Amino acid sequence: MPLETFKSSDSLTMGVELELQLVNTYDLDLSSSANDLLELLKRKPFPGVVTPEMTQSMIEIATDVQREHGPLLAQLQQIRDTLVHAGDRLNIEIAGGGTHPFQRWFEQRIFSKPRFQELSGLYGYLAKQFTVFGQHVHIGCSNADEALFLLHSLNRYVPHFIALSASSPFSQGVDTLFDSARLNSVFAFPLSGRAPFVLSWDEFANVYFTKMESTGVVKSMKDFYWDIRPKPEYGTIELRVCDTPLTVERAAGLACYLQALCRHLLERSEPPPEEDDYLVYTYNRFQACRFGLDGMMVNPKTREQISIREDILATLRKIAPHGQALNSMAALDEIERTAGRVGNHATFLRNQYRESGSVQAVVRASVEALRQGPVL
Repeated sequence: MPLETFKSSDSLTMGVELELQLVNTYDLDLSSSANDLLELLKRKPFPGVVTPEMTQSMIEIATDVQREHGPLLAQLQQIRDTLVHAGDRLNIEIAGGGTHPFQRWFEQRIFSKPRFQELSGLYGYLAKQFTVFGQHVHIGCSNADEALFLLHSLNRYVPHFIALSASSPFSQGVDTLFDSARLNSVFAFPLSGRAPFVLSWDEFANVYFTKMESTGVVKSMKDFYWDIRPKPEYGTIELRVCDTPLTVERAAGLACYLQALCRHLLERSEPPPEEDDYLVYTYNRFQACRFGLDGMMVNPKTREQISIREDILATLRKIAPHGQALNSMAALDEIERTAGRVGNHATFLRNQYRESGSVQAVVRASVEALRQGPVL
Protein backbone atom coordinates (compact mmCIF):
# COMPACT_ATOMS: atom_id res chain seq x y z
CA MET A 1 0.00 0.00 0.00
CA PRO A 2 1.25 3.57 -0.65
CA LEU A 3 3.12 5.44 2.04
CA GLU A 4 0.76 7.59 4.06
CA THR A 5 0.53 11.31 3.37
CA PHE A 6 2.97 13.49 5.28
CA LYS A 7 0.98 15.34 7.93
CA SER A 8 1.81 19.03 8.14
CA SER A 9 2.78 20.19 11.63
CA ASP A 10 3.99 23.43 13.15
CA SER A 11 7.61 23.93 12.16
CA LEU A 12 10.16 23.49 14.97
CA THR A 13 7.79 22.00 17.50
CA MET A 14 9.42 19.09 19.29
CA GLY A 15 8.79 15.94 21.25
CA VAL A 16 11.12 13.64 23.20
CA GLU A 17 11.05 9.88 23.67
CA LEU A 18 13.29 8.15 26.22
CA GLU A 19 13.88 4.41 26.60
CA LEU A 20 14.57 3.70 30.27
CA GLN A 21 16.05 0.79 32.23
CA LEU A 22 14.15 -1.13 34.91
CA VAL A 23 16.63 -2.31 37.55
CA ASN A 24 16.43 -4.70 40.51
CA THR A 25 17.16 -3.07 43.87
CA TYR A 26 18.95 -6.14 45.26
CA ASP A 27 21.58 -6.83 42.60
CA LEU A 28 21.18 -3.84 40.23
CA ASP A 29 20.72 -6.15 37.23
CA LEU A 30 17.88 -5.49 34.79
CA SER A 31 14.43 -6.42 36.08
CA SER A 32 11.73 -7.96 33.83
CA SER A 33 9.11 -5.76 35.48
CA ALA A 34 7.55 -3.76 32.65
CA ASN A 35 4.15 -5.44 33.02
CA ASP A 36 3.94 -4.66 36.74
CA LEU A 37 5.08 -1.07 36.32
CA LEU A 38 2.73 -0.35 33.40
CA GLU A 39 -0.18 -1.87 35.32
CA LEU A 40 0.50 0.37 38.32
CA LEU A 41 0.87 3.47 36.15
CA LYS A 42 -2.56 2.87 34.59
CA ARG A 43 -4.25 3.65 37.89
CA LYS A 44 -3.58 7.39 37.71
CA PRO A 45 -3.19 9.92 34.89
CA PHE A 46 0.35 9.86 33.51
CA PRO A 47 2.02 13.20 32.60
CA GLY A 48 2.90 12.05 29.08
CA VAL A 49 2.84 8.66 27.38
CA VAL A 50 4.43 5.44 28.67
CA THR A 51 4.61 2.27 26.57
CA PRO A 52 6.38 -1.11 26.59
CA GLU A 53 9.52 -1.71 24.56
CA MET A 54 11.16 -4.76 22.99
CA THR A 55 12.04 -6.56 26.23
CA GLN A 56 10.41 -6.72 29.65
CA SER A 57 13.22 -4.77 31.31
CA MET A 58 12.62 -1.51 29.49
CA ILE A 59 9.90 1.08 28.94
CA GLU A 60 9.58 4.14 26.70
CA ILE A 61 8.19 7.50 27.75
CA ALA A 62 7.15 10.31 25.42
CA THR A 63 6.34 13.97 26.01
CA ASP A 64 3.56 16.02 24.52
CA VAL A 65 4.33 18.32 21.58
CA GLN A 66 6.41 21.18 22.98
CA ARG A 67 7.68 24.51 21.69
CA GLU A 68 10.14 25.72 24.34
CA HIS A 69 12.76 24.38 26.72
CA GLY A 70 11.01 25.36 29.96
CA PRO A 71 7.76 23.42 29.45
CA LEU A 72 9.63 20.48 27.88
CA LEU A 73 11.95 20.16 30.87
CA ALA A 74 9.07 20.58 33.33
CA GLN A 75 7.15 17.71 31.73
CA LEU A 76 10.22 15.45 31.63
CA GLN A 77 10.84 16.14 35.32
CA GLN A 78 7.21 15.36 36.14
CA ILE A 79 7.41 12.10 34.17
CA ARG A 80 10.65 11.19 35.96
CA ASP A 81 9.17 11.86 39.39
CA THR A 82 6.06 9.79 38.57
CA LEU A 83 8.17 6.86 37.38
CA VAL A 84 10.52 6.98 40.36
CA HIS A 85 7.59 7.06 42.79
CA ALA A 86 5.92 4.10 41.06
CA GLY A 87 9.21 2.21 40.97
CA ASP A 88 9.68 2.74 44.70
CA ARG A 89 6.28 1.16 45.34
CA LEU A 90 7.32 -1.92 43.34
CA ASN A 91 10.93 -2.04 44.55
CA ILE A 92 12.18 -1.24 41.03
CA GLU A 93 14.83 1.36 40.21
CA ILE A 94 14.63 3.51 37.05
CA ALA A 95 17.79 4.53 35.20
CA GLY A 96 18.99 6.21 32.04
CA GLY A 97 22.10 5.23 30.12
CA GLY A 98 22.47 3.71 26.68
CA THR A 99 23.38 0.21 27.90
CA HIS A 100 23.12 -1.66 31.17
CA PRO A 101 26.75 -2.38 32.14
CA PHE A 102 26.48 -6.10 32.93
CA GLN A 103 23.06 -7.50 31.94
CA ARG A 104 23.14 -10.76 29.95
CA TRP A 105 21.16 -10.35 26.75
CA PHE A 106 20.13 -14.02 26.58
CA GLU A 107 18.25 -13.69 29.88
CA GLN A 108 15.97 -10.95 28.57
CA ARG A 109 12.32 -11.70 27.79
CA ILE A 110 10.54 -10.29 24.76
CA PHE A 111 7.49 -8.20 25.71
CA SER A 112 4.25 -9.95 24.78
CA LYS A 113 3.11 -7.69 21.97
CA PRO A 114 2.48 -8.89 18.38
CA ARG A 115 4.99 -6.54 16.74
CA PHE A 116 7.75 -7.40 19.22
CA GLN A 117 7.08 -11.12 18.81
CA GLU A 118 7.22 -10.70 15.03
CA LEU A 119 10.52 -8.83 15.24
CA SER A 120 11.92 -11.48 17.56
CA GLY A 121 11.03 -14.16 15.04
CA LEU A 122 12.63 -12.18 12.21
CA TYR A 123 15.81 -10.97 13.91
CA GLY A 124 16.52 -13.88 16.28
CA TYR A 125 19.06 -13.13 19.01
CA LEU A 126 19.46 -9.55 17.75
CA ALA A 127 16.05 -8.74 19.24
CA LYS A 128 17.24 -9.56 22.78
CA GLN A 129 20.57 -7.86 22.14
CA PHE A 130 18.47 -4.80 21.31
CA THR A 131 18.02 -4.26 25.06
CA VAL A 132 19.70 -0.89 24.62
CA PHE A 133 18.30 2.50 25.46
CA GLY A 134 18.06 5.58 23.28
CA GLN A 135 16.63 9.08 23.14
CA HIS A 136 14.59 10.01 20.09
CA VAL A 137 13.81 13.65 19.27
CA HIS A 138 11.03 14.70 16.88
CA ILE A 139 11.11 18.08 15.15
CA GLY A 140 7.94 19.35 13.48
CA CYS A 141 8.03 20.21 9.76
CA SER A 142 5.53 22.33 7.86
CA ASN A 143 5.71 20.06 4.80
CA ALA A 144 7.34 16.87 3.59
CA ASP A 145 10.03 18.48 1.44
CA GLU A 146 11.11 20.57 4.44
CA ALA A 147 11.43 17.34 6.39
CA LEU A 148 13.75 15.76 3.82
CA PHE A 149 15.78 18.97 3.57
CA LEU A 150 16.34 19.02 7.33
CA LEU A 151 17.02 15.28 7.47
CA HIS A 152 19.89 15.53 4.99
CA SER A 153 21.16 18.93 6.17
CA LEU A 154 21.65 17.43 9.63
CA ASN A 155 23.97 14.67 8.36
CA ARG A 156 27.01 16.80 9.12
CA TYR A 157 25.85 17.33 12.74
CA VAL A 158 24.99 13.73 13.64
CA PRO A 159 28.40 13.23 15.38
CA HIS A 160 27.51 16.09 17.74
CA PHE A 161 24.46 14.27 19.08
CA ILE A 162 26.22 10.93 19.39
CA ALA A 163 29.13 12.45 21.31
CA LEU A 164 27.03 14.70 23.56
CA SER A 165 24.57 11.97 24.54
CA ALA A 166 27.01 9.05 24.77
CA SER A 167 26.33 7.07 27.95
CA SER A 168 27.06 3.45 27.04
CA PRO A 169 30.75 2.71 27.64
CA PHE A 170 30.10 -0.63 29.37
CA SER A 171 28.55 -3.80 27.97
CA GLN A 172 28.52 -7.39 29.23
CA GLY A 173 30.58 -6.36 32.25
CA VAL A 174 33.51 -4.73 30.44
CA ASP A 175 34.56 -1.32 29.21
CA THR A 176 34.04 -1.47 25.44
CA LEU A 177 36.39 1.53 24.87
CA PHE A 178 33.46 3.10 23.01
CA ASP A 179 31.65 6.10 24.49
CA SER A 180 28.51 4.84 22.71
CA ALA A 181 28.54 1.05 22.40
CA ARG A 182 24.76 1.13 21.99
CA LEU A 183 24.89 2.26 18.37
CA ASN A 184 26.89 -0.84 17.43
CA SER A 185 23.82 -2.90 18.38
CA VAL A 186 21.56 -0.72 16.24
CA PHE A 187 23.94 -0.93 13.26
CA ALA A 188 23.52 -4.72 13.20
CA PHE A 189 20.00 -4.35 11.79
CA PRO A 190 19.78 -4.53 7.98
CA LEU A 191 17.72 -1.35 7.56
CA SER A 192 19.81 0.88 9.82
CA GLY A 193 22.29 3.61 8.91
CA ARG A 194 21.40 6.57 6.71
CA ALA A 195 18.35 7.42 4.65
CA PRO A 196 18.68 7.48 0.84
CA PHE A 197 19.56 10.87 -0.59
CA VAL A 198 16.19 12.07 -1.84
CA LEU A 199 14.98 15.66 -1.37
CA SER A 200 11.51 15.35 -2.94
CA TRP A 201 8.74 13.65 -0.96
CA ASP A 202 7.04 12.64 -4.18
CA GLU A 203 10.17 10.77 -5.25
CA PHE A 204 10.68 9.33 -1.76
CA ALA A 205 7.12 8.08 -1.33
CA ASN A 206 6.20 7.09 -4.87
CA VAL A 207 9.54 5.82 -6.17
CA TYR A 208 11.88 4.76 -3.34
CA PHE A 209 9.31 3.53 -0.82
CA THR A 210 7.18 1.87 -3.51
CA LYS A 211 10.20 -0.07 -4.75
CA MET A 212 11.16 -1.10 -1.22
CA GLU A 213 7.63 -2.20 -0.43
CA SER A 214 7.47 -4.23 -3.63
CA THR A 215 10.45 -6.29 -2.44
CA GLY A 216 8.49 -7.36 0.64
CA VAL A 217 11.27 -6.07 2.89
CA VAL A 218 9.28 -3.18 4.40
CA LYS A 219 5.64 -2.46 5.13
CA SER A 220 5.88 0.96 6.79
CA MET A 221 8.35 3.58 7.98
CA LYS A 222 8.65 1.65 11.26
CA ASP A 223 10.72 -0.95 9.42
CA PHE A 224 13.54 1.56 8.83
CA TYR A 225 16.04 1.98 11.69
CA TRP A 226 17.79 4.96 10.11
CA ASP A 227 19.74 7.45 12.22
CA ILE A 228 17.22 10.10 11.13
CA ARG A 229 13.93 9.17 9.55
CA PRO A 230 10.78 11.02 8.50
CA LYS A 231 7.60 10.28 10.44
CA PRO A 232 4.76 11.16 8.09
CA GLU A 233 2.01 10.35 10.59
CA TYR A 234 3.41 12.98 12.98
CA GLY A 235 4.70 15.47 10.43
CA THR A 236 8.21 15.29 11.89
CA ILE A 237 11.73 14.10 11.41
CA GLU A 238 13.02 11.81 14.15
CA LEU A 239 16.66 11.88 15.30
CA ARG A 240 17.51 8.42 16.67
CA VAL A 241 21.28 8.39 17.32
CA CYS A 242 21.29 9.58 20.93
CA ASP A 243 21.90 7.32 23.90
CA THR A 244 19.44 7.92 26.72
CA PRO A 245 21.21 10.42 28.98
CA LEU A 246 21.43 9.85 32.72
CA THR A 247 19.35 12.97 33.46
CA VAL A 248 16.23 14.49 31.93
CA GLU A 249 18.00 17.84 32.05
CA ARG A 250 20.57 16.58 29.54
CA ALA A 251 17.76 15.07 27.43
CA ALA A 252 15.95 18.43 27.25
CA GLY A 253 19.20 20.18 26.38
CA LEU A 254 19.84 17.83 23.46
CA ALA A 255 16.31 18.31 22.11
CA CYS A 256 16.54 22.09 22.18
CA TYR A 257 20.02 22.04 20.65
CA LEU A 258 18.47 20.15 17.73
CA GLN A 259 15.56 22.59 17.56
CA ALA A 260 17.87 25.63 17.40
CA LEU A 261 20.08 23.92 14.84
CA CYS A 262 17.07 23.18 12.63
CA ARG A 263 15.96 26.82 12.87
CA HIS A 264 19.42 27.84 11.67
CA LEU A 265 19.37 25.33 8.80
CA LEU A 266 15.96 26.53 7.63
CA GLU A 267 17.47 29.96 6.99
CA ARG A 268 19.27 28.19 4.09
CA SER A 269 22.45 30.14 4.82
CA GLU A 270 24.60 26.99 4.66
CA PRO A 271 25.45 25.14 1.42
CA PRO A 272 22.61 22.74 0.56
CA PRO A 273 23.00 19.03 1.30
CA GLU A 274 24.29 16.75 -1.42
CA GLU A 275 25.04 13.06 -1.86
CA ASP A 276 28.80 13.56 -1.48
CA ASP A 277 28.24 14.73 2.12
CA TYR A 278 27.80 11.05 2.98
CA LEU A 279 31.31 10.10 1.84
CA VAL A 280 32.52 10.75 5.40
CA TYR A 281 29.28 9.98 7.24
CA THR A 282 30.16 6.50 8.51
CA TYR A 283 33.68 7.59 9.50
CA ASN A 284 32.32 10.57 11.46
CA ARG A 285 29.72 8.36 13.10
CA PHE A 286 32.39 5.87 14.18
CA GLN A 287 34.62 8.59 15.61
CA ALA A 288 31.76 9.95 17.72
CA CYS A 289 30.80 6.47 18.98
CA ARG A 290 34.36 5.43 19.74
CA PHE A 291 35.89 8.60 21.15
CA GLY A 292 32.90 10.80 22.01
CA LEU A 293 33.74 14.48 22.34
CA ASP A 294 37.43 13.68 21.83
CA GLY A 295 36.78 12.27 18.37
CA MET A 296 37.69 13.88 15.08
CA MET A 297 35.28 14.42 12.21
CA VAL A 298 35.62 15.49 8.60
CA ASN A 299 33.61 18.48 7.44
CA PRO A 300 31.85 17.06 4.36
CA LYS A 301 31.97 20.40 2.52
CA THR A 302 35.57 21.47 3.18
CA ARG A 303 37.11 17.98 3.79
CA GLU A 304 38.83 19.52 6.83
CA GLN A 305 39.43 17.34 9.93
CA ILE A 306 38.10 19.01 13.05
CA SER A 307 37.57 18.12 16.70
CA ILE A 308 33.98 17.13 17.47
CA ARG A 309 34.21 19.07 20.73
CA GLU A 310 35.44 22.24 19.01
CA ASP A 311 32.88 21.91 16.23
CA ILE A 312 30.08 21.77 18.82
CA LEU A 313 31.38 24.86 20.59
CA ALA A 314 31.67 26.73 17.28
CA THR A 315 28.15 25.67 16.33
CA LEU A 316 26.79 26.92 19.67
CA ARG A 317 28.21 30.35 18.92
CA LYS A 318 26.64 30.26 15.47
CA ILE A 319 23.16 29.30 16.63
CA ALA A 320 23.02 31.49 19.76
CA PRO A 321 20.56 33.96 18.13
CA HIS A 322 18.21 31.06 17.45
CA GLY A 323 18.49 29.93 21.04
CA GLN A 324 17.50 33.43 22.11
CA ALA A 325 14.51 33.44 19.76
CA LEU A 326 13.36 30.01 20.97
CA ASN A 327 13.85 30.78 24.69
CA SER A 328 16.30 27.90 24.93
CA MET A 329 19.51 29.53 26.12
CA ALA A 330 19.42 27.44 29.29
CA ALA A 331 19.44 24.33 27.09
CA LEU A 332 22.35 25.62 25.01
CA ASP A 333 24.19 26.39 28.25
CA GLU A 334 23.76 22.71 29.20
CA ILE A 335 25.27 21.68 25.85
CA GLU A 336 28.18 24.11 26.29
CA ARG A 337 28.77 22.77 29.81
CA THR A 338 28.83 19.22 28.46
CA ALA A 339 31.17 19.88 25.54
CA GLY A 340 33.38 22.48 27.16
CA ARG A 341 33.63 21.48 30.81
CA VAL A 342 32.11 18.38 32.40
CA GLY A 343 32.08 15.93 29.48
CA ASN A 344 29.42 13.44 28.46
CA HIS A 345 27.85 10.79 30.67
CA ALA A 346 30.18 8.08 29.37
CA THR A 347 32.98 10.03 31.05
CA PHE A 348 30.96 10.24 34.26
CA LEU A 349 30.29 6.49 34.28
CA ARG A 350 33.94 5.63 33.66
CA ASN A 351 34.90 7.89 36.58
CA GLN A 352 32.43 6.02 38.77
CA TYR A 353 34.00 2.71 37.80
CA ARG A 354 37.53 4.05 38.31
CA GLU A 355 36.62 5.12 41.84
CA SER A 356 34.72 1.96 42.81
CA GLY A 357 36.06 -0.84 40.60
CA SER A 358 32.49 -2.14 40.38
CA VAL A 359 29.97 -2.23 37.53
CA GLN A 360 27.25 -2.45 40.18
CA ALA A 361 28.39 0.94 41.48
CA VAL A 362 28.08 2.29 37.92
CA VAL A 363 24.40 1.26 37.86
CA ARG A 364 23.84 2.75 41.31
CA ALA A 365 25.31 6.04 40.08
CA SER A 366 22.99 5.97 37.05
CA VAL A 367 19.95 5.40 39.26
CA GLU A 368 20.91 8.27 41.58
CA ALA A 369 21.64 10.59 38.64
CA LEU A 370 18.12 10.20 37.29
CA ARG A 371 16.62 10.77 40.75
CA GLN A 372 18.70 13.79 41.67
CA GLY A 373 18.75 15.71 38.39
CA PRO A 374 21.50 18.03 37.14
CA VAL A 375 24.31 16.98 39.46
CA LEU A 376 26.63 15.82 36.65
